[in-house]
Amino acid sequence: MAVVMGIDLGTAYSSVAIFRNGKVEMIANEQDNRTTPSYVAFTDVERLIGNEAKSQAAMNSKNTIFDAKRLIGRKLDDPILKNDMKYWPFEIINHDGKLKIRVQHKNETKLFTAEEIS
Repeated sequence: MAVVMGIDLGTAYSSVAIFRNGKVEMIANEQDNRTTPSYVAFTDVERLIGNEAKSQAAMNSKNTIFDAKRLIGRKLDDPILKNDMKYWPFEIINHDGKLKIRVQHKNETKLFTAEEIS
């Protein structure tokens, strides 16, 4: 019988489940949790995801991205986005008509779309 996998890329948390033998089974991450914070962080040496990214957010706030899904389909002049940006420490820019997230990674400036981060 086929196994089906589903991925929930949530705004705050993401999760993975499989359906096999008539049952849904949530898949645990490396910390044995069934949900993973939807965080991505960039440092001088590596890219971190999930719990590792969230745990260092206070020390590396400008390069720790969360709520990325809230950017999808938005423009920089969107009033909802403008309000959200008040609470985000990371930088959002307009790059060739598309929203990009600007971070420092391995001593270089990098631009990512929300879709790339999500």
